[in-house]
Amino acid sequence: MNPKAKVLVCDSIHEEGIERLRHAGFEVDVNTTISHEQLKDVVSNYDALIVRSRTKVTKEIIEAGKRLKTIGRAGVGLDNIDLETAKKRSITVLNTPEAPAGAVAELTIGLIISLARHISLADQAIKKEEWIKKKLRGWELRGKILGVIGLGNIGERVARVAKAFGMKILITKRTPPKPELLRELEGEFVPLSELLQRSDVVTIHVPLTPQTRYMIGAKEFRLMKDGAFLINTSRGAIVDERALLEALQSGKLDGAALDVYETEPTINLALTTLPNVVCTCHIGAQTEEAQRAAATLIAEKIINFFK
Repeated sequence: MNPKAKVLVCDSIHEEGIERLRHAGFEVDVNTTISHEQLKDVVSNYDALIVRSRTKVTKEIIEAGKRLKTIGRAGVGLDNIDLETAKKRSITVLNTPEAPAGAVAELTIGLIISLARHISLADQAIKKEEWIKKKLRGWELRGKILGVIGLGNIGERVARVAKAFGMKILITKRTPPKPELLRELEGEFVPLSELLQRSDVVTIHVPLTPQTRYMIGAKEFRLMKDGAFLINTSRGAIVDERALLEALQSGKLDGAALDVYETEPTINLALTTLPNVVCTCHIGAQTEEAQRAAATLIAEKIINFFK
């Protein structure tokens, strides 16, 4: 490795990842509030960037990065990086999809349970000194059908936990799952339209790409069971929020749980203030374990890249 290789960390990552890079001989600068214009001015000084979701690595940034050899995303999604320009410039893009899998899967299951048992509504009522027990009859996960859109690191973990609760698993993805995994999950591999028609709960675990943007919209909501739930812990723009709002207001869906939004921080109060919508603020990977794993894994991948 070139001992002069320089890395700029543009977003907050666990200190352990930074220390691993320095221990391996990299010169590491950290600027977690750097603006787009500031990054454009200094990126030419660096061989590698590390980002999370805040920093947008645009075509303009990549073209200014004359020394840039790799971009590391401490996390899963790559929608904040211009992959096409990076490829044209022969810049390797690295990420850590394995790091937050457990954390996001656990949040997903938590959101499903919160909707099924009205936990959020009960909490709000108690804090307002209201006893609304008779209004909050929920349902059990056992025996219900969970439709999992995407079966990567996170989707697979969600399916495994849901199966342990006694749910039946439907799966749709671009390519068929391995037969042994399908047998283990006792799941069915079905087209998206069938998954939507049969599922009591639909959970999304695909990356945001031009192909997946608004993949769940008005047409898809019409296919879903009356009274079904939608869970999105993936990326906000995979779901058409206007269509989701209509499906909830019309009673087509009984509820939704959202950790991600088309605009973040979200400004869609018409959607997020509905009583049958449970909201969190993109906290899927916000655990100590996931943050440490994302930082150390991206550090190791950058170290190995330069080797």
